[in-house]
Order: sequence, then structure tokens, then C-alpha cells
Amino acid sequence: MDILLLILGLVCMFIGILGSFLPVLPGISLCWLGIVMLYITSVIPVNYWVLGMILLVVIVFSIANYILPAKGTQRFGGSKAGIWGTNIGLIIGLLAPIPFGFIIGPFVGALVGELFFDTKNVEQALKAATGSVLGILASSFIQFMLCVIYLGIFISIVWEYKELLFS
Repeated sequence: MDILLLILGLVCMFIGILGSFLPVLPGISLCWLGIVMLYITSVIPVNYWVLGMILLVVIVFSIANYILPAKGTQRFGGSKAGIWGTNIGLIIGLLAPIPFGFIIGPFVGALVGELFFDTKNVEQALKAATGSVLGILASSFIQFMLCVIYLGIFISIVWEYKELLFS
């Protein structure tokens, strides 16, 4: 049973890393689940500090994951209309069955928000929309790095208890 939980945890880790780029999969949450599966084994003693701190990072980043595209829009000169357009476009882009909807949606949302509701020129609207895309890319990169760190934690725990797991 322990080997099955170890394999399932490792599968969660790799799917989580893929999920850092594919918005359909909750990448960092799957990596946390992989570490939880490792601690469920009968061999590895539960470390509530590790689980709690990793869960805290998952919760904070899950919230930040939706804030970063809007902050990117704001940083590149976007107005409140552009920020709202980014957030609405992000939700629509995630739900729409189009390739790269999670990037196209916030871009179009920020562009529409800036052009139609804040009456800025096209150049400024494009700059704000580009900020939303950069925010999404930054969010994906941070999520990828956290998933790789979680994989490192997973591997270090397995390495520490390898004799007990594989005996």
C-alpha cells in the first residue's frame, strides 16, 4: 500500500508541474496532495509543520494567481476598467473551450475595458493588455517554481525514508 501511495503522490507531482502551465489543472494544489499522500504512508511520520506551511503557500498563491494579471494591467498603466476587464476576461478565458483562452481572455478583456470604458487611445490600451499577459506569465512561472520546490521536498522525504519504504 505504501508503494501505491508513493506512486500516486509522484503522479500528482508530475501532473501538478504540468498544471502550472495548463490552467485546467490546479498545479500547486496537486503537488500539495502528492506530499499529503506521502505522509499518509505507514512509514513516514506526519510532519504537520511541513504540511501546514506548504498548505499556507498553496492558499496564498491560489489567491495571488487571480490578482497577478490585474496587477500587471495596473502596472502597465491600466485603469479600473482595464483591471475589471482582465478579471472578467480571465474567467471567460478559463471557461471558453479555445486554445490559450487563459491568455487571450485577459488580454481581450483588458483591451475592451480600456478602449470602451476608459476612452484611452489604442496604444495605451494595448500596453495595459500586454501587462495582463505578463501578469499571467509571471503567475505561471511562480507556480512552476513552487511545484518544482514541492517536488524537491517530496524527493528529499522519500530519500530520507527510502530504506523503510522499499523494504
